[in-house]
Amino acid sequence: MKIKEITEKETNLLVHEMAEKQKHMFALRSQAVTEKLENPSELGKTRKDIARIKTVLRQRELAQKAK
Repeated sequence: MKIKEITEKETNLLVHEMAEKQKHMFALRSQAVTEKLENPSELGKTRKDIARIKTVLRQRELAQKAK
């Protein structure tokens, strides 16, 4: 997911999507422990997506406080 795609979405959708990504991350970590993970790079991609979403949400929060 690109940062441009994230910034175009509404805040409530981003919160929902972040929750989904965190659930997916938990499932990936569980698969990694049981050695059933097919694509190990998926862990890093999901972690970075979560970080991007959190960054955009924080930017929006700070922008609202500045107003």
